[in-house]
Amino acid sequence: MKVNGSWKMRVPLVVCAMVGLADSPAIAQQSSGVSDKVATQIALSRRSSSLGSLRGVTMEPGGYSLAAVDIVIDSVSGSVERRSVSDQEGVFRLDDLPAGTYRITASKEGFVAPAPATVDVTQNQVANTDITLAAAATAAGLPASAKADAAPLTEREKQLLDRIDRLESRLAAMEAKEPQTSVSQTAPGTAPAPAVVSPSAPKPGPVQVAGVAPPPPIAPPQSTAPVQMAQAQTAQSGNPGAPVVEPAAPPAVDLQTPFADYDWTWLNGNPRNKDVAFDSKFFTPEIRADLTYTYDFNRPIDDSMGGSSELFRSNEIQLEQLGLGGDFHWDNVRARFMTQFGAYSTATIRNDPSYAKGQWDLADADRYLAEAYGGYHLNVMHGVNIDAGIFMSYIGLFSYYNFDNWAYQPSYVSSNTPWFFQGIRIQTFPTHHLKLEPWIINGWQSYASANSRKGLGGQIKYTPFPWLNIVSNEYGLGHDDLYAPHRGRIHTDNSIEVKYYDKPMKYIDKMAFSFTGDLGCEFGGGVSCYTDKKGGPKQSFVGFMVYDRTWWDRDLFAFTLGGGMINNPGRYLVLIPPINGETAASAAINSPYLTFNPGDPFKAWDVSGTFDYMPRQWLTFRFEGDFRHANVPYFTGHNGITPPPGTNNGFPTEYACMDGTPSLTATGCGNDGGLWTPDLRKREFLLDIDLLVKF
Repeated sequence: MKVNGSWKMRVPLVVCAMVGLADSPAIAQQSSGVSDKVATQIALSRRSSSLGSLRGVTMEPGGYSLAAVDIVIDSVSGSVERRSVSDQEGVFRLDDLPAGTYRITASKEGFVAPAPATVDVTQNQVANTDITLAAAATAAGLPASAKADAAPLTEREKQLLDRIDRLESRLAAMEAKEPQTSVSQTAPGTAPAPAVVSPSAPKPGPVQVAGVAPPPPIAPPQSTAPVQMAQAQTAQSGNPGAPVVEPAAPPAVDLQTPFADYDWTWLNGNPRNKDVAFDSKFFTPEIRADLTYTYDFNRPIDDSMGGSSELFRSNEIQLEQLGLGGDFHWDNVRARFMTQFGAYSTATIRNDPSYAKGQWDLADADRYLAEAYGGYHLNVMHGVNIDAGIFMSYIGLFSYYNFDNWAYQPSYVSSNTPWFFQGIRIQTFPTHHLKLEPWIINGWQSYASANSRKGLGGQIKYTPFPWLNIVSNEYGLGHDDLYAPHRGRIHTDNSIEVKYYDKPMKYIDKMAFSFTGDLGCEFGGGVSCYTDKKGGPKQSFVGFMVYDRTWWDRDLFAFTLGGGMINNPGRYLVLIPPINGETAASAAINSPYLTFNPGDPFKAWDVSGTFDYMPRQWLTFRFEGDFRHANVPYFTGHNGITPPPGTNNGFPTEYACMDGTPSLTATGCGNDGGLWTPDLRKREFLLDIDLLVKF
């Protein structure tokens, strides 16, 4: 989340405190010791799961694995319908099934499936079943070779015969090289040789959850996929004396790695990739590309837009971000980096005023890095990660990376609050459904510290069920207003995400909603959380946003409708429009056209509709419309926000005259063509088309 123009700096209005993680644990926000006045508790009863899993292998006669078989299961009671497709090794899996009896139906073009079978799924157990499908030719009562004599072979039959010939040749070669694998050649009392494991078997991708670093580099439990026994099973065909090798039991549900037992790709703010494109024991690379075309119906003549941390130019095709990086992991040591080439490298840094304090030009030093940290993993509880550097905040629920989100332009609660922090975070996982993450940071989305006091904060994340995600972020202590050294800030950000419909077999397959609510204020240094004569003008933040998303046609398409509103007297979390090159640092001195004085009112609301076409898990085509409104002129109008003669004059803290000359007063341009005024409007309507890629 990007730093807010007037700098978004929030302190936890509610600081996270955990209450009782025993037999019926409850989660509460933990007091940081800074704000004793406010505490909000979230109590959630954790109930024991009644879900089970189903695993199996689809095969041809003779034990050959068969890929791309459609699997449909439905409960005898009719309350559950699920669908899966076996992978390239013939394995299929269905998790999170209520306990009960299920009918299993398999189908594949060119094959005849057996009659539907039934299987019992029990609580916290994995049920195993194998399905054998016969080729259509042999199922009709004729061997494939006989049918070939009677009628020309179809392309499918030719492919099957060719596959059988190749497999038989491989089997003969194996038997010629390693005759000792037969039962008759195994010495009495000696265990048979293990089945050959295919080195090409796909590895499961790491579970990625917003706000959680990739899974710790601890060695996962070793397991062998059932289909990796296929080469040994082929000995059964044509060799009645060969041993029958039973498939190994599928791996159990991962109850150790945090958040690994459920599929969280539906979450807003979480990447939807179910697989990892590239991986190694030492490094998992990550590549992102975010390109957008935005049309602003205000039609600014300078193509410059303001009031957003995602969209910056109108009527142009722009590279918002090119991210290259990934995760290093070895011997419990970890590191991550991600670049941000494109508009983000300029727009994000200008929303942080802290770099203006002192020397060494941090704005240029860090502008091309979205994330950069190193750390260490401890094998205690369900893992502890200690990281230091630049890391994502996920305050406001939406991810900094648009590929991960349900919408491109989030509402103000997200767009105006921190996207990143620099400092130290400690991720602890008391259970695989619970994360407690304290922060010790330089400040509110800041590379440096605007004043001497640092910031404290943290996150609680709880996922008790596969359809529920609860996140609470808190911030406090920091003095984050540049040139206001005694002004403190507190902020609380709380979100809930619920998947209320999940029918993979149906055309409309998923529905979910998210709700986020924020509270915060500033106090001291001439302002107050409440309006009173002693404390000064009220400086506070209240806002919310809600989004609802529907997926259909096996997640090929999705539509999201959402929006929200904020009330921010004092405007300390209002993004500063780049009028005449204005930045958060210059606005801290003076903003001549849109003021940021204590108590200045700002109320805004927005609504958006987003249509996604997702032909691959790595690619999204997005089409979005946004309407945004403020109670004061704020958005770029037709005449733009760049002074004549069409370029910034280099003095954003002063007024600009029509000939480009700066003026300390609004009346000082009499001899310079008169005062120039930016064109600001109360409303903005946008259409954008986006191409989003993530590997």
